[in-house]
Amino acid sequence: MAKIENTSRKLVLTEGATTLTLDKDSGKAALQQKLLFWSKKPVEFALTDIDDIAVKSDKDGLSGAMIYHSVLHRRTGETMVLTTGEAKEAEATVKELRGFVGLSAPA
Repeated sequence: MAKIENTSRKLVLTEGATTLTLDKDSGKAALQQKLLFWSKKPVEFALTDIDDIAVKSDKDGLSGAMIYHSVLHRRTGETMVLTTGEAKEAEATVKELRGFVGLSAPA
């Protein structure tokens, strides 16, 4: 389950090796991820570059179970997986992130 620290000006989401920071004062987002023991280069972009945050589901090939991800989509076309978990957890995460960046509820 993702840990979200949210103030009126800054939101920090942490789950496993992923940390997403959304900062209204600087107008920037920063995504830091680790792969095993190595930190990948942080990705920084403007909050205005975020055009969608949604829940994506996939079927696990081995077990057949549904897996739910919260994903961030940028205007560049890049999609970033933020969290993986149960449907309700992913939906709650997406709702909080969308609210923070000012995206309306999905239709």
